Amino acid sequence: MNVNRFIFISLLIDLLAFTLILPLLPSLLECFAKQDTSGLYNYVDNFIQSTQQWIGGPQMFNRSLFGGLLGSLFSFLQFISMPIIGMLSDIYGRRPLYLICLTGISISYFFWSISINHFGIFVLFRILNGLSKGNVSLSTAIVTDVTTENKRGKGFATIGIAFSIGFIVGPMIGAILSKLHWSPPDGTGSFCFQLFPPIFAFILSLINMIFSYHYLPETLLPHKRATSLCNSLVDAFHYINPWSLFSFKIVKNLNTKEKSILRYGAFVNFFFLFIYSGLEFTLAFLTFIRFNFTSMDQGKLFFYVGFQMFLIQGVLLRRINHNYYNHLLLSGILLVIPAFIIVGYAQTITGLYLGLIPYAYSSAIVIPSLSTTFSSFGNSSQKGVLLGIFRSIGALARACGPMTMSFIFWRFGIETAYTIGSILLLIPLYLGYQYHIQCKTYRSTFE
Repeated sequence: MNVNRFIFISLLIDLLAFTLILPLLPSLLECFAKQDTSGLYNYVDNFIQSTQQWIGGPQMFNRSLFGGLLGSLFSFLQFISMPIIGMLSDIYGRRPLYLICLTGISISYFFWSISINHFGIFVLFRILNGLSKGNVSLSTAIVTDVTTENKRGKGFATIGIAFSIGFIVGPMIGAILSKLHWSPPDGTGSFCFQLFPPIFAFILSLINMIFSYHYLPETLLPHKRATSLCNSLVDAFHYINPWSLFSFKIVKNLNTKEKSILRYGAFVNFFFLFIYSGLEFTLAFLTFIRFNFTSMDQGKLFFYVGFQMFLIQGVLLRRINHNYYNHLLLSGILLVIPAFIIVGYAQTITGLYLGLIPYAYSSAIVIPSLSTTFSSFGNSSQKGVLLGIFRSIGALARACGPMTMSFIFWRFGIETAYTIGSILLLIPLYLGYQYHIQCKTYRSTFE
């Protein structure tokens, strides 16, 4: 089987399982608030309430802060584990580490399926899931192994399409499965745990393990592998050290001009995802609070956004010349600013869905465009390193964003949070413009 086709199918299965929970999170937190037997939920909730009395955050937004903490925890663990998994794959090959990640993901979904009335087990599920999500970064490494530079953009776009389809179908499946009711043996009727989504996620993860075991070849040949575990782990430390990430200490043979351009790209990546991921995470709580969205309503919203992303990435991004990717980058950052303003102030569902049109465009365009131009710098032996830095910076931003923006959402309310976020997006817009100008000037010297 073609490696790019394998990556597409494997990632799609993985993302279908991963996105099942997206429309369910607000209702899941409501469920644990009523029925958690571990005591962990009440402990964290009491801490939030005591902080609320001190700071003055509205109680109705407590769940959003709770969700933001969970979202940041997941991304922080991914930020820590991803470089280590990547470095180990440089020594032992992509295939064994990919299969180990899928095994960890399957175990995490098993814990979700047994987290009945037990918030502690649910948190354990999120921890294991975050630690095992290195398969996504390994997918980009595998694509890099088997493609030439001029075809790499299409390979990354294929990964983006898998993400789009996953975000179209997965949340809808999760919402539909949440409608299937299961009651405990005592038949009390007050039970709210949604059993079928985690079971389906577990089954999908097992299918992905079997599929990958049979069809994933080793793409990193032995003579191209790193030989020193110690040196590789030292290198991995650079990926979890923010100073090393933004100074590109681990990248060799970059001239001063290239480092300057890449720093602009790195800061665009960080500031955009920091703000975007934070507001993105609060979207489910916004619709839950303002419009009383059910899990099915949430699923329809994700379908609406994901379908637009699929069309944009499948029709536009795959066909446009890579020389215009920086123009797409700037258009995506620019359009997400009014998108968040419209969404934050929308008082009708029509207004909400109107704001989600430019939001979907930005979601589909910004990061794929930036990653493609970012990876065009450096020599061929450093492409994987640059992409690893890019992914680590993105993971760091996603680790900080949900917690920060959820706090603003919780403390100041919906409109203020989305206004602040939209204003802050002017930072990556300015940096993106500088990145575009420097890229253009640098390349013109070689023409």
